[in-house]
Amino acid sequence: MDTRSRYLQEMGITQWVRRDAGFHPAPGIGAAQDLNTDANDLIQNDQLLADLLTQVETCRQCDLYRTRYMPVFGVGPVPANLMIVGEAPSAEDDRQGIPFVGRVGQLLDAMLLSIGFRREDVYVANALKCRPPDDRDPFAEELTHCNPFLLQQIERIQPKVILALGKAAVQSLLDTNESLDQLRNTGPAREVAGVSVIATYHPAYLLQSPGAKSESWKDLYRARQLLINGSSS
Repeated sequence: MDTRSRYLQEMGITQWVRRDAGFHPAPGIGAAQDLNTDANDLIQNDQLLADLLTQVETCRQCDLYRTRYMPVFGVGPVPANLMIVGEAPSAEDDRQGIPFVGRVGQLLDAMLLSIGFRREDVYVANALKCRPPDDRDPFAEELTHCNPFLLQQIERIQPKVILALGKAAVQSLLDTNESLDQLRNTGPAREVAGVSVIATYHPAYLLQSPGAKSESWKDLYRARQLLINGSSS
């Protein structure tokens, strides 16, 4: 079994849809980066992101700075055609300062590879920059405080498509109380700052509910179509 087939199988897909076979992320989407590198090193050559990271590190707008180990800012190439926005850092993310590590990160890698992307091709961040205690769901006011940081990241990364993972991520991006099911795969893609947003399940949810992987792949494929030709149809 080749690599693509293995990852499609991991996503619950038994046969690749070949309407645009041969698609690969365009050259220049982003240079490969070592995810084990300190997050500060990954952005040291981008002054705008470095300044924004300093603002995140010194933020005291909510109490999460008291319980976190370190903020989890985001990693990836600048610019990037595809941006991933999750909900909040996990305990392992908090220890390393890097989003989506551990089993959740491995599944995210599988999700990306199922549509032809490697992790190093995309910019990965969270709606919330600090881990909530005991990995509880983010509070609305915490997301509100962090949202300006996320919007500035989007402005700097200049993605063509944002893949929002989980209810808190998409609700924060789109400033809505609609459920994830309402926001998935319904009509034209919604936008934030002029960028199309595709909503899907968080990898942590998919680890607990693997039967939803095939539904998630439909969202991934929709994001892929937007990147290829600007349409999700």
